[in-house]
Amino acid sequence: MSLETFENQFPGRDYEIEIVCPEFTAVCPKTGQPDFGTITIRYVPDTRCIELKSLKMYLQAYRDRGIFYENSINVILDDLVAACEPRRMTVIGQFTPRGGISSQITVYHEAASSSSPG
Repeated sequence: MSLETFENQFPGRDYEIEIVCPEFTAVCPKTGQPDFGTITIRYVPDTRCIELKSLKMYLQAYRDRGIFYENSINVILDDLVAACEPRRMTVIGQFTPRGGISSQITVYHEAASSSSPG
């Protein structure tokens, strides 16, 4: 599933976009049990913004994928950065408790150079 983007109408301004996806599911590769979580994406766009329908379809593709929490959040960050090349991005995965333990994974990206005005 490819992630689509659209042109940022305010590329000269730093502003943050927050997207919350409360119905993320994947499969634990060790147990085969479903994992449930909320994915929060925060980013400062440069020239491109993430199109939400394609993001929804992209995240739904994880439903049958065997992947650890840590791996899924890092892969999601890498794929989103490749698609829209943001100035900054944070992806947080807050996973529901399993066996009395909950996990939150947070990953970050910051562009080497920003195109925002000085």
